[in-house]
Amino acid sequence: MPNPSTTENLEARIAAAVQTVRQPRPKQLRPTVIIGAGGIVRAAHLPAYEKAGFPVIGLMDQDGNKASALAAERRIPHSFGSVAEAVRFAARDAIFDVAVPASQLVHILPQLPDNAAVLIQKPMGETLQEARIIRDLCRSKSFIAAVNFSLRYSPNNLAVAALATGGLLGEIHDIEVQTSTYTPWHLWTFLATAPRLEILYHSIHYFDLVRSWLGNPQSVYARTVKNPHTANLAATKTIAILDYGNSKRVFVATNHNHNFGPEHQHSFVQWEGLNGAARITMGVNLDYPSGKPDTAEYAERASGSPHWRSVPVTGNNFPDAFMGTMGALQCFAEGSASALPSHFEDAFQTMALVEALYRSSELPGEPLSFD
Repeated sequence: MPNPSTTENLEARIAAAVQTVRQPRPKQLRPTVIIGAGGIVRAAHLPAYEKAGFPVIGLMDQDGNKASALAAERRIPHSFGSVAEAVRFAARDAIFDVAVPASQLVHILPQLPDNAAVLIQKPMGETLQEARIIRDLCRSKSFIAAVNFSLRYSPNNLAVAALATGGLLGEIHDIEVQTSTYTPWHLWTFLATAPRLEILYHSIHYFDLVRSWLGNPQSVYARTVKNPHTANLAATKTIAILDYGNSKRVFVATNHNHNFGPEHQHSFVQWEGLNGAARITMGVNLDYPSGKPDTAEYAERASGSPHWRSVPVTGNNFPDAFMGTMGALQCFAEGSASALPSHFEDAFQTMALVEALYRSSELPGEPLSFD
């Protein structure tokens, strides 16, 4: 049996760590103009900004009727059918939240004013070449820009990061990401013709999250494949290994076509360190887009019989993590934060990792030899 005093001390350390978790919030709120009125704006951006009290003053979509209908539904005072209209309307200190398919970014970003603060929905283009164009656009127009890698700000990831800061994990030597669920890809009509799908539009979050914890890997091994039930789509199943040397194991395994009921569906990230382990579940993947509650757990590495205990988490990835990405950008833009974790320069490195994964997937494996 565990020593009661030891257990109480551990519980106190966990509670103390979690109490430090805060989503970044600026001292002075800036108005936001959203470009794009698709599903991610409806399901995550707008609920997040409403919850945080971030004012949205305009909504633009190339389908003007779509923009005006959503604006009326969410009580947004202005809607537009073109980027030019939105830019003419926007205040000088407005944040431009660009939530459009990746292929449109290279056409939209040049229309934004120089020195603008911009939140760019991931991915940063469809290829590394497009990412490079976007990076150079952000540089030449002096944008204060971030890419919306929201998983970094998911409340359960922030809780685990707080545990790590508090010494409860120790040096991380193993990160495992597994998702086996059913994803309704038909909700995103533009993906029907996308040449790249699973890594670029989904697992990119996981690879970016790993980078936020461990930095860039030395090399990668990957294979991403199609599923016969969605033969019209690009690859939707992936296995990838990130090489961080001989003392760390990092892998991502995803299957988006496990449509056999919820009993064996799962979606989690797990960390193992010298002092303890943590696991978070990504509930939004388990019943997209309504989702299930996110969770976090912790287990101490002990000489006795370690067991997993629940870590209190307030909020979910949808919508709370989107409060974090917007809050972080506004804090950096006003100068109250010295760093912007998902800055476009850092996001470009995530895109370089994605490109390496696709290159690896196209290479042949080592054949068997029976000589």
